[in-house]
Amino acid sequence: MFKRAFDLAAALAGLALCGLPMLAVAAWIKLDSPGPVFFRQERVGRHGKRFRIHKFRTMRVDAESVGPQLTVGADARVTRAGKFLRAHRLDELPQFLDVLAGDMSLVGPRPDVPRYVDQWPAALRERVLAVRPGITDPASLEFRDEATLLARATDPEREYLEVILPRKLARSADYADHASLWTDLAVIGRTVGVLISR
Repeated sequence: MFKRAFDLAAALAGLALCGLPMLAVAAWIKLDSPGPVFFRQERVGRHGKRFRIHKFRTMRVDAESVGPQLTVGADARVTRAGKFLRAHRLDELPQFLDVLAGDMSLVGPRPDVPRYVDQWPAALRERVLAVRPGITDPASLEFRDEATLLARATDPEREYLEVILPRKLARSADYADHASLWTDLAVIGRTVGVLISR
C-alpha cells in the first residue's frame, strides 16, 4: 500500500516537473521524423497481466517490420532525436502515465515483451512477475549499455537469450524477493547518478 502511494506521489511530481520538457520533446519528435509522438507496445506486467507501455518514439514508424525487437549497436532505425532520448533515458518519461494507471511502479523489473517472457524459466517467471514492473531497476542499471554488448555478438538474439537475459532475470528475481522502500530509494539514487553522469 505504501509503495503504491509513493509511486503515485512520485509519478505526479515527475509529470509536474517534466511537463514542459516533455512537450518540447514531443515537438522535437514530430519535427524530426514522420509518425506519432508515442510508441506503445504490449508488455507483460504483474501476475502476467498484459498492458501497453508508453515511450517516446525513438525509431522509424516501420522499425518492427524491418528489424528485430532488440536494439543492436548503432541501429539505423533509431532517429536523430531518438539517439539523444535513448542516451539520456528521456524516452522513458511517459511511463509516469503507466505508473498512474497502476500497470507499473517507479522501481521494479523492466517489463518484457510476451515473446521473451514465454521463454523465462517457470520459477523465475513467478518471482519476477510477483511485483509490478518498473521504470528502473538494478538489472536495467547493470545492462544500461545492452545495445553495445549485443553489437559485439556474432548472434545478438542468441547472446540476449543465453547470456544477458538469464543474468537480468536473476537480478530482477533478487530485487523482487527483497524489495523495500530503502532498496527502491537506493535504485532511484543510482539511476539519478547514471543520468547525471551521462
